[in-house]
Amino acid sequence: MSEDVNNSSIQMEFHLLAFTRYENVQLLFFIGLLSIYLLCVVENILVTIIVCLTPSLHTPMYFFLCNLTVLDIIYVSAVLPKLMVITITGNTVISSIGCFTQVFLYVFCIGTEFFLLVVMAYDRYVAICIPLRYMLIMNHKKCIILTAFCCNLGVFNGMMYALLISKLAFSSSRDINHFFCHMRSILQLSCSDTTAIGILITVDGIVLGFFPFTLILISYIYIISTILKIHSISGRRKAFSSCSSHLIVVLLFCLPSLTLNMKAMNKFSQEKDKMLSMLYIAVAPMLNPLVYSLRNKDVSEAIKRQIAKTRKT
Repeated sequence: MSEDVNNSSIQMEFHLLAFTRYENVQLLFFIGLLSIYLLCVVENILVTIIVCLTPSLHTPMYFFLCNLTVLDIIYVSAVLPKLMVITITGNTVISSIGCFTQVFLYVFCIGTEFFLLVVMAYDRYVAICIPLRYMLIMNHKKCIILTAFCCNLGVFNGMMYALLISKLAFSSSRDINHFFCHMRSILQLSCSDTTAIGILITVDGIVLGFFPFTLILISYIYIISTILKIHSISGRRKAFSSCSSHLIVVLLFCLPSLTLNMKAMNKFSQEKDKMLSMLYIAVAPMLNPLVYSLRNKDVSEAIKRQIAKTRKT
């Protein structure tokens, strides 16, 4: 019997309601989404290319940044193309396999990015608080191990949720009132007992959300404390500029994500939840490269040098 339920859940379809209730502005939605998606992908690819082509940027900080840019491309590509199809065609259907894949990629990216931001905060802590031991602590091998740990944790978490969702039985109503296969929205459609999964989501949000965010805050308490002890104004400015971009990215991604995923479900604020989700799913990945290129002197100078080289050739 359970095998029949699993087979039927794999073969069925869901409907992503997205923003279809705003019929008069679907074209504007599509243009906006397409612009955000293209900007996000192009900006992140350009930052990755600039870092790879600039030897002076071959440091642990920019190694982690390249991993973040790749993660952001995967992140937006898992959600926005399908949302654009829904917006322009009005076809809200998504297969169960497509939905479970979205769940996996979403959870994988969220978990990996949280811990990658922790690793980047640790990198800044070592660089500013114990600079004489920086290259010893943040060696190439250590960077690869830390990145692999973040990715493996994200893959395991994503697979766990995708597997749990695929084993649920669903009622005849399969309308997901969101623009992607959001975990809590899917659970509302299930006729199975989802109490255990709901508790798991809350615990997971603490372990993979608030705990990493707390570690980042602790790192920055030490970093700011160390910066304030620097006597020269130029020294303070240089030290703060090396970590300010990362701090902005943390706030752009973590605060909306934690606010949305840890709050109680409220059907009357679903439209607000969608808008809040857009902040960390689409807007934050688009702004991250701009933050790092505009506020980071090394990256902005590397971009200027590459532009100058291109003009000469």
